[in-house]
Amino acid sequence: MVKQVNWQPLLKCIFLSLFLVFTVFPLYWIFITSLKPSNDMFTIPIHYWPKTITFDNYINIFKISNFGVYIFNSLILSVVAGFCSLIIASLSGYVLARFEFKGKAQVIFAFFITQMIPLFIGLAPLYLLMSKLQLLNRLPSLMLMYTVMMVPFCTVIMKGFFERIPSSLEEAAMIDGCSRITALFKVIVPVMLPGIAATFIFAFVQCWNELFLAIMFIDKEEAKTIPVAMNAFITKYDIDWGSMSAATVISVIPTLILFAFAQRYIVEGMTQGSVKG
Repeated sequence: MVKQVNWQPLLKCIFLSLFLVFTVFPLYWIFITSLKPSNDMFTIPIHYWPKTITFDNYINIFKISNFGVYIFNSLILSVVAGFCSLIIASLSGYVLARFEFKGKAQVIFAFFITQMIPLFIGLAPLYLLMSKLQLLNRLPSLMLMYTVMMVPFCTVIMKGFFERIPSSLEEAAMIDGCSRITALFKVIVPVMLPGIAATFIFAFVQCWNELFLAIMFIDKEEAKTIPVAMNAFITKYDIDWGSMSAATVISVIPTLILFAFAQRYIVEGMTQGSVKG
């Protein structure tokens, strides 16, 4: 009797391998482009590995610009805005998950609607507001706007995580004498760490990559962020592909490190739905 071959694992492996190549190849191409000299950028036939490896592109981005300052600005901006968004979203998400009140559905709907409104619609009033507050060309302006921009969607995410945790946990803590706030931070937050980490990473990456508002509100060299600095490599007549690729590689490193350290929490946050007794 001929044994039937199960092709499903093999097909799944082939599909995942192709998907991996499709996903990784753009990153690989950016990396090798950053290592190519300018005369080897657009050679025919295409070289999938540079003939001559050079680190001039990496050296140039620090020579021709304050790229170290841009990295520091982006890091501070993303951490502060991500942390502020997380704190506000955690409190508001807890309220939406645990309490019933009139207009709750409308509030959640409004949070979703804000994600559908293009940023440029509110550009003029935002610019006037920041001008009145004397925050133009200063990082606090972006911190404030990024926080406001991240809070609605982060609130919806945190609401979902809170709803997966039984309310009996904080009720038991309150019976033992804890206030609701104490029960929230001492009982619920430790259980919520995977969800908190996933939400913070989402906010951090969004702030790290944001370009439109940063270009509109930041013009001073000492306050620019990495996306603004990378946009400067696109000139009217040319694009400095080598420097842009090198800047892209450097800008990806912090997010890769963040995902590497928080990978366990991200997976747990995505699968969180039960509490061990």
